[in-house]
Amino acid sequence: MKNLLAQHGSGNVFRDLGHKNADIEHCKALLAAEIIRMLDREGVTVRMAHRRTGVAAADFSRIRNADLNRFTVDRLMSIINRLGSRVEVKIKVRRAEAVDLTPPLHGGSSVGA
Repeated sequence: MKNLLAQHGSGNVFRDLGHKNADIEHCKALLAAEIIRMLDREGVTVRMAHRRTGVAAADFSRIRNADLNRFTVDRLMSIINRLGSRVEVKIKVRRAEAVDLTPPLHGGSSVGA
């Protein structure tokens, strides 16, 4: 039997996979998951959700399929509001990995010299 190496993730699968906008994608996924939970809890179809909120049934289908590229965080929050709930946001800022902010060295003279 082979030994497998287990590694703890960061808590954000998008960051672990190297996505550029990992925090935004993670936030959108959390909001979409809550929308899906709300619909499932009440047995609401995408058409019923459309009639209730005015949001296109196709948009609810996209949310159910995790096709979130067309959605912004504020739009997903608005959909939650239209479904009768409120969103509470708690922000925790952590330092990113060290980034070298020193300018690269270039050959030649500097400007104004």
